[in-house]
Amino acid sequence: MAKKKIQTVFKCSNCEYTQPRWMGRCPKCGEWNTLQECTLDKNSHSPAFAGSRGAFSAKAKPIPLANIDPMEGTRISTGISEFDRVLGGGAMKRSAVLIGGEPGIGKSTLLLQTLAAVATKKARVLYVSGEESANQIRARADRLELNCANIEILCTTKLEDIEDALNSINPIIAIIDSIQTVYSHEAGLVPATINQLKYCAHELISWVKERDAVLCMSAHITKEGNIAGPKSLEHMVDTVISFERNSDEIRFLRSLKNRFGSTDELGLFAMSKKGLSVVEDPSTLFITRRTGTIPAGIAIVPVFEGSRVFMVEVQALVVPAKASFTRVYSDKIDTARVSRIAAVLEKRAGIKLSDQDIYINVAGGFRLTESAVDAGLAAALYSARTDMPLKAGSAVVGEISLAGEIRPVTKLKQRVKAAQTLGFTTVICPEHANNCLCVQNIKELVQNIF
Repeated sequence: MAKKKIQTVFKCSNCEYTQPRWMGRCPKCGEWNTLQECTLDKNSHSPAFAGSRGAFSAKAKPIPLANIDPMEGTRISTGISEFDRVLGGGAMKRSAVLIGGEPGIGKSTLLLQTLAAVATKKARVLYVSGEESANQIRARADRLELNCANIEILCTTKLEDIEDALNSINPIIAIIDSIQTVYSHEAGLVPATINQLKYCAHELISWVKERDAVLCMSAHITKEGNIAGPKSLEHMVDTVISFERNSDEIRFLRSLKNRFGSTDELGLFAMSKKGLSVVEDPSTLFITRRTGTIPAGIAIVPVFEGSRVFMVEVQALVVPAKASFTRVYSDKIDTARVSRIAAVLEKRAGIKLSDQDIYINVAGGFRLTESAVDAGLAAALYSARTDMPLKAGSAVVGEISLAGEIRPVTKLKQRVKAAQTLGFTTVICPEHANNCLCVQNIKELVQNIF
């Protein structure tokens, strides 16, 4: 089969005049060395000339990496400190952000508040809604008392209409709410199919990569909590953010993928009548304030999330098994970790847990994944089994090995300092630190606490 010939022209970067041969000077505008070799792009919606589908685009050529300015892609502040924290210090220009969350959690509210904070007379922003009408969005903006004077609104699901609006307005931030509702005739007439999501997301991301703007797309999730659609959708964008809740008011903003920042940061919001507001003092958000003695089965653990320390309350309940086999009920700490700590306690501390049902909870709905919670979990389990509470003002931190050793954890000094700042007089840890109680194994942990 004969190879198809690629149609090539030379296009002026100044006036976009095209001609079939290269010349040193553009015949139309008179500028020198502005003619660049271009090829016909069949995927473009803009016609190159009458009777031809596509547009001429400049050929991509490699350039030395050392010649690239690393500070060229600057960030845009969203006007919301916790959102900026999760994004890595603000939204990077020429980047695409994908935000997923369950229905009604506040994705549209967060994006609308972001646009209101960024929009100025000089910085135009665009909100594209495929799920709500313009009246509904305006009613939400009035309820949240947002200044919507400089926000452009477009209610459509057609990709071609969205691209026309993006090219005409050229916004600094564009919101697509949501990407599953967008469709194009080039990929069929049914939205939310795999081909539609890939095609529409690719076209929108291609647009933002060529401009100093930011593209934010909200996404539906499945009942398992994953973003609906092909996994390639998450690979195409630069940042993937998960919007979660632990109660009717508190919202968590986590970064699952971030090409321009850390994925360890956590954003905390409180939902109210005025929308999402930043939690000013999150350090004590996950501790139950009590007067008097602490109940049995409670342990306080300093945990790291990104660059901040949170004091988290681990709660344990141990009861005799109701059937011939025992169960572990824990959704905020991995059940395998709970079973492992229970086995180490039974082997190394001489307390029987194999005939007990174990219930584990974390106050405030905080999900704990780091190994530094092992010692606090062990203390809570031992306290629940023996019905002996920990002393008031005590915090426990450390990783437990299968041999019963308590191993050091990262950033211990910061954890200890945060605990002592909040009034915890006794911090039990595996290393000698400022006014801390050092323990080396699980036997010493039990003896010093109880």
